[in-house]
Amino acid sequence: MGSAALLDSSVPSESEPSQTSDSGVKKGKSKKKSVASKTKEEVMGANKQKKRTASARSEQPSGTRKMPKRAAACKSLKEKSFSISEKSSLIEMKKDQTVDEEIVAVGLTAGQDDGRPNRRITDFILHDENGNAQPLEMLEVNDLYISGLILPLEESTDKKKEKGVRCEGFGRIETWDISGYEDGSPVIWLSTEIADYDCLKPAASYKTTYDHFYEKARACIEVYKRLAKSSGGDPDISLDELLAGMARLMSGSKCFSGTASIKDFIISQGEFIYKQLVGLDITSKANDRLFADIPALVALRDESKKQANYAHGQVIPSNGSLRIGDAENKKHMDSMTCEAEEDEDAKLARLLQEEIDWKSMKAKKNSRFASSSNKYYIKINEDEIANDYPLPAYYKTSLQETDEFLVFDNDYDVYDPEDLPRSMLHNWSLYNSEARLISLELLPMKPCSDIDVTIFGSGLMTEDDGSGFHLDTDDGQSSTASGAQVDGMPIYLSAIKEWMIEFGSSMIFILIRTDLAWYRLGKPSKQYAPWYNTVLKTARLAINIITMLKEQSRVSRLSFGDVIKKAAEFAHDHRSYISSDPAAVERYVVVHGQIILQLFAEFPDDKIRKSPFVTGLMSKMEARHHTKWLVKKNKIVPKSEPNLNPRAAVASIVSKRKAMQATTTKLINRIWGEYYSNHLPEDSKEGAATEPKDEDEVEEQDENEDEDPEQETCLEESPKSHSVSKQPKTFSSEREIRWDGDPQGKMSSGYLLYKQAIIHGEVIAVGGSVLVEVDESDVLPDIYFVEYMFETRNGGKMFHGRLMQRGCETVLGNTANESEVFLTNECRDLKLADIMQPATVDIRKRPWGYQHRKQNIIADKNDRARAEDRKKKGLPIEYYCKSLYWPERGAFFSIPFDSLGLGSGICHSCKLNEDEKERDTFKVASSKSGFVLRGTQYSVSDYVYASPFDLDERTEQATHKSGRNVGLKPYVVCQLLEIITKKDVKQAEIKSTEVKVRRFYRPEDISSAKAYCSDLQEVYYSDETCTISVESIEGKCELRRKNDITESSAIGVLQNVFFCEHLYDPATGSLKQLPAHIKIKYSSGSSGDPGARKRKGKCKEGEVISEPAKEGTLDEKRLSTLDIFAGCGGLSQGLQQSGITLTKWAIEYEEPAGDAFRANHPEALVFVNNCNVVLRAIMEKCGDTDDCISTTEATELAAKLDDKELSSLPMPGQVDFINGGPPCQGFSGMNRFNQSTWSKVQCEMILAFLSFADYFRPRYFLLENVRNFVSFNKGQTFRLTLASLLEMGYQVRFGILEAGAFGVSQSRKRAFIWAASPDDVLPEWPEPMHVFAAPELKITLSEGVQYAAVRSTANGAPLRAITVRDTIGELPAVANGASKANMEYKQEPVSWFQKKIRGDMAVLTDHISKEMNELNLIRCRKIPKRPGADWRDLPDEKVKLSTGQVVDLIPWCLPNTAKRHNQWKGLFGRLDWEGNFPTSITDPQPMGKVGMCFHPDQDRILTVRECARSQGFPDCYQFSGNIIHKHRQIGNAVPPPLAFALGRKLKEAVESKSSI
Repeated sequence: MGSAALLDSSVPSESEPSQTSDSGVKKGKSKKKSVASKTKEEVMGANKQKKRTASARSEQPSGTRKMPKRAAACKSLKEKSFSISEKSSLIEMKKDQTVDEEIVAVGLTAGQDDGRPNRRITDFILHDENGNAQPLEMLEVNDLYISGLILPLEESTDKKKEKGVRCEGFGRIETWDISGYEDGSPVIWLSTEIADYDCLKPAASYKTTYDHFYEKARACIEVYKRLAKSSGGDPDISLDELLAGMARLMSGSKCFSGTASIKDFIISQGEFIYKQLVGLDITSKANDRLFADIPALVALRDESKKQANYAHGQVIPSNGSLRIGDAENKKHMDSMTCEAEEDEDAKLARLLQEEIDWKSMKAKKNSRFASSSNKYYIKINEDEIANDYPLPAYYKTSLQETDEFLVFDNDYDVYDPEDLPRSMLHNWSLYNSEARLISLELLPMKPCSDIDVTIFGSGLMTEDDGSGFHLDTDDGQSSTASGAQVDGMPIYLSAIKEWMIEFGSSMIFILIRTDLAWYRLGKPSKQYAPWYNTVLKTARLAINIITMLKEQSRVSRLSFGDVIKKAAEFAHDHRSYISSDPAAVERYVVVHGQIILQLFAEFPDDKIRKSPFVTGLMSKMEARHHTKWLVKKNKIVPKSEPNLNPRAAVASIVSKRKAMQATTTKLINRIWGEYYSNHLPEDSKEGAATEPKDEDEVEEQDENEDEDPEQETCLEESPKSHSVSKQPKTFSSEREIRWDGDPQGKMSSGYLLYKQAIIHGEVIAVGGSVLVEVDESDVLPDIYFVEYMFETRNGGKMFHGRLMQRGCETVLGNTANESEVFLTNECRDLKLADIMQPATVDIRKRPWGYQHRKQNIIADKNDRARAEDRKKKGLPIEYYCKSLYWPERGAFFSIPFDSLGLGSGICHSCKLNEDEKERDTFKVASSKSGFVLRGTQYSVSDYVYASPFDLDERTEQATHKSGRNVGLKPYVVCQLLEIITKKDVKQAEIKSTEVKVRRFYRPEDISSAKAYCSDLQEVYYSDETCTISVESIEGKCELRRKNDITESSAIGVLQNVFFCEHLYDPATGSLKQLPAHIKIKYSSGSSGDPGARKRKGKCKEGEVISEPAKEGTLDEKRLSTLDIFAGCGGLSQGLQQSGITLTKWAIEYEEPAGDAFRANHPEALVFVNNCNVVLRAIMEKCGDTDDCISTTEATELAAKLDDKELSSLPMPGQVDFINGGPPCQGFSGMNRFNQSTWSKVQCEMILAFLSFADYFRPRYFLLENVRNFVSFNKGQTFRLTLASLLEMGYQVRFGILEAGAFGVSQSRKRAFIWAASPDDVLPEWPEPMHVFAAPELKITLSEGVQYAAVRSTANGAPLRAITVRDTIGELPAVANGASKANMEYKQEPVSWFQKKIRGDMAVLTDHISKEMNELNLIRCRKIPKRPGADWRDLPDEKVKLSTGQVVDLIPWCLPNTAKRHNQWKGLFGRLDWEGNFPTSITDPQPMGKVGMCFHPDQDRILTVRECARSQGFPDCYQFSGNIIHKHRQIGNAVPPPLAFALGRKLKEAVESKSSI
C-alpha cells in the first residue's frame, strides 16, 4: 500500500471518469485478467475489470483542472501483462529515477493535481503485450501499453522538480484525445486508469511510427483553423478551397512530397477529421457554426468514404482471413450503412491498409525525384543550339566587382549543396574563361563529375526576395524590376556547377549554384538578355506542353509526335511559337530537351512526369548520341583552388569591400597563428566528414533541436577532466612518509598542523603542488595545491588540497597552453600516501598594465623557450597558474593570494562551499517574525515576489509562438502578513512552512488594455489574502510612494520598486482611488544592500537606480571609453546612460553609421576608417612598429592620416574601457561550414579587436556578438578569444543574454564576454527583469558541465513583457513607401514605454517605410490583420497588375520549395499587437531572412522609427544616410536597454572596488 500512499486523493476511484467525449469511442472487449503486481491490484481494487461506458465518461468530467478543447478519439479498456522487447525499447536513457509501477511514478511527479492526475510524458514508446512497438491506431483492436519518462504537468525552472521518473510497460491505454485547437498545434493525450498524459516527444526509434498519427492530429487542427470562425476561419469555403488551403498550411511537413500528396492524405483521413471536429460541437462557441453542418467538412467526409470504397478497396472478413480490395464483395460492402460497426478483423485490415498507404506515401516522398536523379546526365551539343543564340560577344562592365571568395567563406571540407547560403543576382551575365558570353544551357542541370565547360558569372548581389519571371511579360523581365536601379554588391562568381528551374502557373524561378552559394536570377543585363531569352522561351514551351497534357482526359493518348504536331499548330503570335514545321519544332524540343525534362520532373503529377511524351523525348535525345555525364552524389568536396574567373585577372578591379588582413600585435598573432598551424587541417576535420545519415535520422535531429525546452550551445568536446569524486590510487605502504619539522598549530578539530613532509625522500610543503594518480588507467594524474597538512588522532598523515585543472580540461579545450593550470574551488582531504610526486607549479602574479607589456612579453618568451627545451629533453612539464576557473559561474578570476596556502587549517574554497550551504538553509525566527530563504532575510510586512502560477491557475501552457508570449506572467507582488509552521516541529522545514500574504494586483491582471495605459511599476491594493508555500517566494521588492521613486532617463528598468494608488476588487472588477482608511506600510531604506546583491540566487533584492545626481556621474569619474565597430552607437548609448562610461573615441568603417554616431555622441571623436589602419597608426605614433603586424596597405593608409587625426588618436594609458562587436561574417549563421584556414582567419576583425585590448590594456573590456559566436567553428573562435584575454592577464566572464528580458519587445539573443584587469572586480550579469519566452541559454563546457549566465524568465520575472503595442501603438499611420522625414505625433504617448522612448520630442523623425512593388503591396493587403498571419493565409488566386499582367498571388516558390528553405516560416508575416518583434535585421522585407515585417494594422513594412523603437532607441536618436543605411544601422546595433543593464553591473563593479 506504500505506492498508493504517494498519490493520496489524486488517484481516481473506479467511478471517477476522465474528461472526454464519445466521439470515435471504441467499446472495450472483455479479456481474461492477467497476472499483475499485488500493489496494482490493491490500488485499483477488485473491480478493475469492470468497463466504464462511454456515456459515463462523457457525462462526468473529473477534477476541476481546465482542460484544453479536445475531442476523444478512441477508447479501450483492457489489461495484460507483457514484456517489452529489447529492439523496441531504444529510449535514450538519462539519469532519471526508474520505477516499476505507474502509480508510483505519478506520485513522484505530483504537481498541483485537483482530481484526476495529469502528467507530461516524453521519450515514449507505445507497444503491445510482447513489447513490439505499435501505432496508436492499433488501440482499436489490441491492448497497448506505454514506456517512457513521466514529468510533472507544469514545467519548472527548478531542475529537481523537473526531473522525470521513467516507467516501462505501464497502462493499459484506455483512450486517446486530441487538443490544441485554440493554440493551433496538436496536443495528444493518452489516458490510463491512473492518469492522463500529454505526449511531448516520442523515442527516436518510435518517431516514424508515431508520425502518422501526429500528422492526422495536425490535419484536424488545421481544418479546424480553416473552418472555425473563432480562429479566423471561413465555414462557407468549398472543399477545393479547403484542400488548397490545407496543402499550403501543411507544406512545411517533411512527411509529404508535395501539395498533391497532402491533398490525398487529407481526403484519406476525411472521415477521421469529421468525427473529431463534430465531437467539438458540444463545446462550440456562440458565433461558431456546428461542424456537422459545415458543407466542406461533410463533403470531405463523403469524399473520404468514396475513396475508401473505390480507390483503396474495402476490407472485409472472410473465413477468419483478411482480404483487401476483394472485387467480388464490393457490392456487399457498399450496401453497408455508415453506422454499422466494423468487426475486429475489418478494423485490423483497415488499419493495416492505412499503414501501408502511409509508408507508400513516405517512400514516394523519398524517391520523388528519382526520375530526375538518374545516374547519367545527357549533355547538350553546343553546335546544335548555336543557331538559337546570337552571334558571339564579350562581357564588358565598368563596375568594380568583388571576388565571390571574399564574400563567402570557402574553406571547408564536405558540404551539402542545399545548406549553401542563398542570394539574388540582378543585372547579370554569364561568360566563359575568355569572357565570351555563353548559354546557360551548356551547364548541367545536376552536379556532374566530368564537366568539360566552365562558365562564370557577374552581377549585382542582393538578398534573395523570392521573385521570379512572369512568363506572360516581355522576355527577361523580372518580377521585381520596376525601372529602379537595384542597390546591390557588384560581384564576380567562381565556376558555376549546376542550375535549375522551378515553376508554377505563370511564374518561373531560375537558380544557379557555385561551390559557395546559390543565386536566384533576377533581370539579366541588357547585353546578356538575348542569350537568356532562349532559355525562357524553352521554359515557356515546356509549360505549355504540360498544360496541353493536363487538359487531356487521358495523358497517354498524346504521344511525343502528337505533342510536336500540336506545338507546330501554335499561332505566330503565340509566345511559345517555334515553327509551323513539325520537324523544326521536334529539333528544337530535342536539342533543348534537358530544360523541358527538368520542368517535367518538378511537376507533382506522376502521370505527367511519366507520360509517353517524356519517354519519347528521352529516346530522341539518346538517339542523337549526346554525351553522358555521371551525376554526383549530394555531398560535394570542393577543390582548394583560387577563383579562376577572368575578372580576377583584371588589375583595375579592386572592391572597396575587399577584406584587409587584420592588424595585430605579436601576442595575438602568435596565439591564433600557432593554434591554426598546430590543429589544422587534421584536428579540425574530426567529425566534419561523416557518413550520410538516413533521412529520417536527420529529420529526427532537426525536430529534437526545435522542441528542446532548453537551448544549449555546445562546444567541441574537451578532454576528460577529473572531479573530486574520482578515487585516488594509493601507493605501497612501504614508502617512507614522515613530517619535516614540528607541529605549527592545531585545527579547530584538534588535529595537529604541519608545514611540510618528506615522502620517499621528496619534500612536500604547504603552498606547493602535487600529483595524485587517479585509479583509472586512461587519465592523467590530478594536480592538487596543498592548502594545509595535518595528522588525525589515529596517526593518519593527511593534506587538504585544491584541485588544479589543466587548461585542456576547462572550456578552453585545445586552445589552452599545455603548461598552464587553473585553480578551482574543488577541494578534499587526501592521504599523503596518495601523492605520486611533487609537481612544479608557479603561482604567478606579474605586474599588469600597458606599461608592463614589453617586460611581460619577454618573460613569457623565455618561459616558452624553457618549456620547449624541457620537452625536447623529455623532462616533466613545469606548470604555471595565474587564474581561478569557476565553471558554475562561467568565469576565470584572479587568484585570491591573500587566502591561499596559509597552512592554518582553513580553506577559502571550503568556506565558499559552507557559505553556499548556509545560503540554501531555510531558517525561521523563533518569534515567527521572519525567516531566511535562499540567503535572503524576510520579515513580516515585507513585500515579496510570489510565483504567478501558485496564485493563479495556469490556464494555458507558457509558449512562444509567432512572436507571441502566450501564458507568461510576471511575479505577483505580495505583502507578508504571517508565517505559519507546524506546531510540533522544533526546526521549521521549508516543505511544511507556509506564509499568509496580501495580494497586490497588476494592471495586466485586469486587461491588456489596462496594462497598455498603465505604469509598469504600478500595482493595486486588494483585500484578498491567501496562504501559499514559502517555496513560492521568488525574492524581495519594495512598495513606495510614487513621488519617492526616482526617474531614470534610460529605457530599461532595473528597480524592484512599485507604487500603489488604487484599490482593486477582483470579485466585482471595480478599481477606485485608495480609500483614506487603508494605511499602507511603505518600504524604508534600500531594497537590498550591495552585499546581498552579490549573493547568488533568484533574489531580486534590489538593483535600485541611483539618485539623478548620482546617475549623472561626473565625467572625471567615468571610464574613458573606446568603442570599436561602433555602428550608430547603440552599445555606447546604453553604457553611457548607466552613468559609468564616457565614450571619447569611436571607430566605424561605414560612413553613414559613423555620421550617426557623431550626431548622437558629439563629445566623441569618431574615426570613419578601417580599424586595422587606426591600430597601425596608433602603434606607429607610439614607436611600437616592431610589435605590429600589418599589411602594406594598412601601413600606407596609416601614413596618409593628417596631423589632426594623428594627434587625436587615443594612446595607451588614456583608455579605461574598450567595447565593441566585431563584424564576424561567419558567426551569424549565413556561413554554415566548420573550418577556416589561418590565411582566412587573419582577415577576421576579432583579431584586430583583441589586439586593441592587448596594446591598450584597459581596465575593462566588453565583446558583443551574435549567439552563434560561441559555437562557430566548433567553438574554436570563442575559445581562442578567451585564451587570448587570459594570456593578457585578464579576468574573464562569458554568457548569452536575451534582450527581450531586459525591456525591449524583441527576441534577440547575444553572446557577451566581459574582461577585467586582475586588480578590478569582474562585473556580474544583470538580473533579467521582464518575462520572455526564451529558454535558459546554456553553454556546454567540458565534461557535460553547463552554464547559463541568467535564468529563463518564462516562469516569472519582476515585470511583464513589453509588447508591440507598447512600443509603436501610438505612432501615426503612414502608407507604403512613406518618405516624409519629419511629422507630428498626432497623439499623446499611452504606454509606459512610449512615454520613456519619446522623452521630450515634439517632432517625430524617420517614420519612413521601404516601398514595396505593386505585387507585394497587393499581397500585404490580402494578409489578414490577425496574429500569426503570413503567406499561408493568402487566397489561392491570380491578380491583375496595373501593367495588365495576371500573376499568382502566392509566390509559387513558397509552397513548392518550403522543404529547402525552412518552410519559409513567417514570410509576408504580420506582427501581433500583443506579441513581440522578431530579431531586428538590417533590411526588413517580406521575402527576407525575417519576413515578419508587416505592421499589425497597416499595409506596409515597418518604418525606420518603429524598428528603432523595437531595439530600444529613444525617439531623439538620429540615423544617417538613406533608408537602407538607417535600417542597417538599427539592425546591427546592440539594444540600448540591454547595454544599460550591462552598464549598471559595470558601475557596481567599479564602485565596489572603490569602497574597499
